[in-house]
Amino acid sequence: MIKKLLSFTKGYKKATILAPITMIGEVLAEVMIPFLIQYMSKGMEEGSVETVVTVGAIMIALAFFALFCGIMSARYACYASTGFAKNLRRALFSKVQDLSFKNTDKFTTASLVTRLTTDVNNTQMAFMMCIRMMVRAPLMLICATTLAFIQNAELAVIFVVAIPILAVCLGFIMSKAHPKFKIMLKKFDYLNRTVQENLIGARVVKSFVREDFEEDKFKEASEAVRQTQVKAERIIICQMPIVQMVMYATTVAVILLGGNVVLSGNLAIAELSSFLSYGTQILMSLTFLSMAVMMFTIAGASIGRIGEVFNEVPDIRDDEADANLVPKDGEIVFKNVNFNYAGKKEKFVLKNFNLTIPSGSTVGVIGGTGSAKTTFVQLIPRLYDATEGEVLVGGRNVKDYKLKNLRENVAMVLQKNVLFSGTIRDNLKWGNKDATDEQIIEAAKSAAAHDFIMSFPDGYDSWIEQGGVNVSGGQKQRLCIARALLSNPKVLILDDSTSAVDTATDAMIRKGFKEHISDSTVIIIAQRINSVKDADFIVVLDEGEIKGVGTHEELMNTNDIYREVYDSQQRGDE
Repeated sequence: MIKKLLSFTKGYKKATILAPITMIGEVLAEVMIPFLIQYMSKGMEEGSVETVVTVGAIMIALAFFALFCGIMSARYACYASTGFAKNLRRALFSKVQDLSFKNTDKFTTASLVTRLTTDVNNTQMAFMMCIRMMVRAPLMLICATTLAFIQNAELAVIFVVAIPILAVCLGFIMSKAHPKFKIMLKKFDYLNRTVQENLIGARVVKSFVREDFEEDKFKEASEAVRQTQVKAERIIICQMPIVQMVMYATTVAVILLGGNVVLSGNLAIAELSSFLSYGTQILMSLTFLSMAVMMFTIAGASIGRIGEVFNEVPDIRDDEADANLVPKDGEIVFKNVNFNYAGKKEKFVLKNFNLTIPSGSTVGVIGGTGSAKTTFVQLIPRLYDATEGEVLVGGRNVKDYKLKNLRENVAMVLQKNVLFSGTIRDNLKWGNKDATDEQIIEAAKSAAAHDFIMSFPDGYDSWIEQGGVNVSGGQKQRLCIARALLSNPKVLILDDSTSAVDTATDAMIRKGFKEHISDSTVIIIAQRINSVKDADFIVVLDEGEIKGVGTHEELMNTNDIYREVYDSQQRGDE
């Protein structure tokens, strides 16, 4: 995973390299200053103004050099870490786009949002620590300890004893805190899911006056995050008292032992002062290391979660597909297809599914809730793959096509219609980014959307809020249909996509199909028989099995399920 993360420095490698290099310059300048203190003190004792001035000038120059290197290191580290986070977030988002529905079901939407935001931010902070603190602290520790040994090996032994003690304590804290932070991030997932559900379902919440219930649910989710965070922080907060205890104990030991050495005449006061400066640098390095340990503990859990997404292998791939192959027409054939979302053969959602849909035909699909109407059409553009059997489009197995080539020729208006923030024109151009205004208007007219679009003050430039919350359900459906028509697909699938429009508008839309995409295969999943009765033939589904295929008249005479649905709807109309 480390190698994978390093690849995201692409485009920012120069800054990534210069940040630690300039940090090295800062450290070397800082450790030289205490070394020069003793020479300045000797010059003062000897009354040599020239020595004091020369050494003082060198110390001032080193201080400015250290300041300059520190500023440049911070600048490079900031530039490199933000670029690293940008590349990581983009790659992670791209990976999510490659995952199939089956893959994303394993993570949940809220969890993926957390990984793209909180986890990436934690990893960014850890990366910045790596190229700054994890260069500064160890280098300062090594240099200061080495110079301390050069000055007085006997006193420097104190640091050799203190460092391993602190390292063991920090390692223990890290091992205990890491699992706690993993749990905390999972609680964040649940918190995000609660917010997401509430915002998406805001109208439902208000219509059922459930604001208090949602507030209590959010409060519980927020409290769960607080409790897990407190449990993790209880362990982490122990590190600073431990570091300080070791620092103070080391300082006291140096002063006591150093004072005795000075009194014995084996060490000058200036040398002791210089030694104490090195002691301060060593102890500050240990403090920085403890801060880095805390950050890496949190980031370690985030990196693991990011790695889970990168390591997820998409179950729908087209690596071996022909890049130049496109469906020659809209013929669809299901051959002995069985399917289950969980892959358990004893519980198939689709069972022994055999169906041939000629190119250019209009097919209606009728069935009760849970009859697998949506499931069967999702196999056509490979939103899922058949567990057993074959699905053919244009005479070839759907697995023979590149996903891009297949899905560009199979337009699907889903049961849950989705619009994105932007103008109506922007949303419609999802179907064809190069569409002209004339083509857009033609598609909108075919979907019976042009009139209501023009009723808006800005027409096709009217703004659509996220999710299309500022248009009605029927308007949203018609915009989604127009978007699909713009792609001029060989296969158009409407998954209960006219449920929110009246029967007259429904009839207008079906008439528009015949005029706009007369050569395309159209599959209409509907609850109303009136929406499919004029289809070339109708497929009746029940519990994942085909129970009848034929025209409206044929099914009325031969299929009990179809006739029962028709009669119940007629009675309802009456």
